[in-house]
Amino acid sequence: MKTIKIWNDNPSGKQLDDISRELEAGCVAILPTDTLYGICCDALNVKAIERICRLKGINPDKANLSIICSDISMAAEYSRINDSEFRLIKANTPGPFTFLLRSSSSLPKVFKGRKTVGIRIPDCNIAREVVRYLGHPLMTTSIQYDEDDYAVNTDLIAEKYNAQVDLLVDGEEGGIMPSTIIDCTGDIPEVIREGKGELV
Repeated sequence: MKTIKIWNDNPSGKQLDDISRELEAGCVAILPTDTLYGICCDALNVKAIERICRLKGINPDKANLSIICSDISMAAEYSRINDSEFRLIKANTPGPFTFLLRSSSSLPKVFKGRKTVGIRIPDCNIAREVVRYLGHPLMTTSIQYDEDDYAVNTDLIAEKYNAQVDLLVDGEEGGIMPSTIIDCTGDIPEVIREGKGELV
């Protein structure tokens, strides 16, 4: 596993270039977010997404899949956002929330046939800058862990996932609380999982 250490949530241009090259080549990476560290890949790379699903025991045809976007403009390319949803997302992002939204036709092939997609715009400059530099979303799912130390300590994360992923972007200490999930596909947005953060 290759490791790229980033200090102060501020990746350099060279680091962003290195990370993007790895992702475009189909690698599976672990990146920091504003909640748990996430297992990520280029959301346009079907094989990499299938590899993550195997790694986590996810059925890609049935599980809710989430993508990290750099901002609302990118989110609007891959989901259908009405005016009230736009205001809700704008008021709460960047932040530790996953918004379940109606999917758009521009989603990658592995998402086809899905009516919803999870959208993340995390309050983590590293994650957003990687996506911005890449130019399109990352598919993401949280790391799995049995003890809290294996969620927050990047040396222990590397130890556990060394043989399973290609790249660790070390953005210092991780968290243990997942994102709050808000379902925006009904008439009124509904919190379906309480996690980090409070909606405003």
